[in-house]
Amino acid sequence: MPAGRSTGRSPRSPRALRRAERRRRLRRTLLGTAAVLAVSAAAYAALPGDDDPRKAAGRPAASGPPEPAGGRGSADGSGPAAAQGAGPSPLPEDSSAAPPPKSPAPSAPAAGGPAPGPSVPVPASGPGTFKPSGAAGQPQGKGTALRWRIEVEENSGVDPDTAARAVEKVLGDPRGWTRDPAYGFRLVGAGQPVDFTVRIATPTTTDRLCEVVTPELVGETNCRAGHTVVVNLKRWQEGSPQFAGPVEEYRALIVNHEVGHEIGRDHEGCPGPGRPAPAMMQQIRGLLGCTANAWPYAADGTYLSGPRVP
Repeated sequence: MPAGRSTGRSPRSPRALRRAERRRRLRRTLLGTAAVLAVSAAAYAALPGDDDPRKAAGRPAASGPPEPAGGRGSADGSGPAAAQGAGPSPLPEDSSAAPPPKSPAPSAPAAGGPAPGPSVPVPASGPGTFKPSGAAGQPQGKGTALRWRIEVEENSGVDPDTAARAVEKVLGDPRGWTRDPAYGFRLVGAGQPVDFTVRIATPTTTDRLCEVVTPELVGETNCRAGHTVVVNLKRWQEGSPQFAGPVEEYRALIVNHEVGHEIGRDHEGCPGPGRPAPAMMQQIRGLLGCTANAWPYAADGTYLSGPRVP
């Protein structure tokens, strides 16, 4: 065999090179396809199913109580709620059931009218500012008429003019102070000079105006302060647990007692068991055997007196 010649094909021949390049491309293609298939299979296996909670995290739950506002923290948002009793009550099992209809809220009573029921509480305090009545009336009684006007604390729910007519009716009643010919009264309107004022005030304002310090009387009593008769709104609207009778009668007792002080009358005690309590008796402290009574005089003109209390 001549030197320099080979019996096989040279690996570097153009044909061999093309075959080698095709094989390399085929291997790369197969390897790439296998890699894509492997990645796709792994990704599919990693996808959550319908029962996987991770998949449901982005949609609302089908049932169960909703999360309270602010998450599961305590009521003030300062930290986790206690294990028992600190969080909101869960909804009933059938959370889709409609709640029972609410009863309509009770309407407020007519201003200056009957006492409200337990569902309409009397405000304990107010702004301390008063609205005067614009109503005026004729002289009542035979004596020199003391001029008076009523003022009602704002936001108390009592109409000043209605309350003024109620007080005027008490002062002009034949069982009232005008039964004595020495006394007389006259309701005057806003801006007119007065001899005394009747103020209906919330319990807190009443305590301030009356300078109440006795613990059992805080928020409960009425008074006369200077030439101002201070009527406790709570007593005006609810009456007194010591007084057996309608609230209108107890209003008459408030007016007769405090106006009695204005005309110079002092406190009186119970005259005896079973007898009417004098209007000047502090009946809110207890009746001591007497029967509740709102008027200074009986229907026959008899003064319902009792022993003077120092």
